[in-house]
Amino acid sequence: MSVLTRPQKVYVVCAAVFLTALVIAEVTAGKFFTAFDLPVPLRILGVEFESVVMTAGVIAFPVTFIVTDVMNEYFGTAGIRFVTYVGLAMVVFAFGLLQIALAMPTAPLSPVPDAAFAAVFGTTTRVIVGSLVAYVIGQLVDIALFHRLRQWTDGRHLWLRATGSTLGSQFIDTFVVLTVAFAGQLALGEIVAITLFNYGYKVGIAVAITPLVYVAHAAIDRYLGHDLATRLEESAEAA
Repeated sequence: MSVLTRPQKVYVVCAAVFLTALVIAEVTAGKFFTAFDLPVPLRILGVEFESVVMTAGVIAFPVTFIVTDVMNEYFGTAGIRFVTYVGLAMVVFAFGLLQIALAMPTAPLSPVPDAAFAAVFGTTTRVIVGSLVAYVIGQLVDIALFHRLRQWTDGRHLWLRATGSTLGSQFIDTFVVLTVAFAGQLALGEIVAITLFNYGYKVGIAVAITPLVYVAHAAIDRYLGHDLATRLEESAEAA
């Protein structure tokens, strides 16, 4: 009976957390919520906003930021790129399952009526289609920036590569998703505004969660042992 090594267990756990957060972010992105009211109305491309509106998907996405940075640190671009592609496949898989569920006739005793189910997951379908493009672009940009920043700083300043890579990739990701998912339903000004609101939130979260990246890094170092963790990091940096 084969037993997973400690690095393999870390990889599996990180991948599981990443994929769970990713799928939850996708299926909840169709819901908008009011984060807070603005002190003065804000006009963007002719559309006036009195409050900051964001998608519920931003709740789960910060988890993917943490995991991406942690996996990049120990397993390099090849390791996190593989999980990125698996994530893409899981988004497609979720899309297929949703199509089947939407096509199934609703029983009279169903607690969720057909119209309500379609209203929620029909929108999710468009979100997923947009994500298929935006997710890959955003993740690959994030991975490339993280690796480049790591090389420029000679492996120092984890906070810089963790935050910088996220900030550089998430505006593209957010704008593409919202444009594909809600074009025709929302005005361009609304899409741009929600993109800016979501991006601003992600900027704040990217900075706020940096200590969590260090906590995760320290926990994994302790679990792997200093020598093994160092070898993994050196291998990831050289890749």
